[in-house]
Amino acid sequence: MAALLSVPRHYSPAPFSTFSSPWRSPRRSAWVPRLGFRCFSSRPARRDVGGEERKSSFELKKCALSVALAFELVLGVPQFGFPAYATPSGPVLPDLSVLISGPPIKDPGALLRNALPIDNKAIREVQKPLEDITDSLKIAGVKALDSVERNVRQASRALNQGRKFIIAGVAESKKAHGEELLNKIAVGMEELQRIVEERNRDAVAPKQKELLNYVGGVEEDMVDGFPYEVPEEYKNMPLLKGRATVDMKVKVKDNPNVQDCVFRIVLDGYNAPVTAGNFIDLVERHFYDGMEIQRADGFVVQTGDPEGPAEGFIDPSTEKVRTIPLEIMVIGDKTPVYGATLEFLQMHQELGLYKAQTRLPFNAFGTMAMAREEFENNSASSQVFWLLKESELTPSNANILDGRYAVFGYVTENEDYLADLKVGDVIESIQVVSGLDNLVNPSYKIAG
Repeated sequence: MAALLSVPRHYSPAPFSTFSSPWRSPRRSAWVPRLGFRCFSSRPARRDVGGEERKSSFELKKCALSVALAFELVLGVPQFGFPAYATPSGPVLPDLSVLISGPPIKDPGALLRNALPIDNKAIREVQKPLEDITDSLKIAGVKALDSVERNVRQASRALNQGRKFIIAGVAESKKAHGEELLNKIAVGMEELQRIVEERNRDAVAPKQKELLNYVGGVEEDMVDGFPYEVPEEYKNMPLLKGRATVDMKVKVKDNPNVQDCVFRIVLDGYNAPVTAGNFIDLVERHFYDGMEIQRADGFVVQTGDPEGPAEGFIDPSTEKVRTIPLEIMVIGDKTPVYGATLEFLQMHQELGLYKAQTRLPFNAFGTMAMAREEFENNSASSQVFWLLKESELTPSNANILDGRYAVFGYVTENEDYLADLKVGDVIESIQVVSGLDNLVNPSYKIAG
């Protein structure tokens, strides 16, 4: 099978460019692009056995990425297109008018709620005004509470009017739990109303978070089983058929303000079952325990490159590197696209089918995705990265990373501390908190 190019042909040397080409860990070959103006790694170049220094492509290549992508994003002209074996399941590449049509959603909880495979307008009408409280709180002083009060009343009205439709959408086996959560939402909104009346601004956000957790629980109760079949060629891989939550404990060195930090991460197997399943399987093998942070440059934090000559996780059953396909779920599709980037699909779809967005976008601080080789879409193995910032070429809702790298989760707690991590900090452990029962075909249970 021919290699699939993951970057445009115009990633060529151009010393005058402000931006660098896609970059791999100096240790080996999983690539994430370096974009923006602060793209310098403190990680030393790795030396081969023969002693020759291995230079990263960031050091060797500069490119005209800024010019080419500005042309593409502004004019909407597709600049990419390469062979792929995957059969797309629906409309794909977004154009700029679609991507920036509304305010971007950056909250990881909201992104995860919206990514659930459900279609229930009634619960969404409760969810939206509760999420809008975040914007209301941006108003200075207690005046924000007038706007919050309108949000609460709107959500309460939506709950009262739509409760029977919400319950009707809950899976039969989960209705009792759904009812319990709806009762908690009703009580919680009464409590939030009293908080507003007492003008206690500081108590609003914690209560909002609590209510949205309940709303998310109701929405998850609406999912009845796994909604589609994974393609035949991947169905025997470790698959996460649902969601799972993990805690990643990191030992931070040389920072008096942060020493030990636990990052809570929600992994979304509904939209990336192969990618999330691969990661959970490695977590249960304790693959990441004791591993250092290998890149921390202000753009991303990256790890997962094992010591030794291997480019990823060596599967004991095959004694070869286990790789997984690029896996992208597009809004409006029922199954992910495998093996192809969205720019490729743009060149091979009928006119009018390009306006699409990824279900799991690179919108949130702490978006988690797989790194891979520059010219191999299906080369991801164990290296993962977390996006830290927006830049000129990675704005929310118009992100050039969307559709090129497989997002499979978000850091939902302590995400801000990702910016404090640096090369050499140690992942003490990653542990599954919930959802392990959603993992099928776990290879870690196989002897060896």
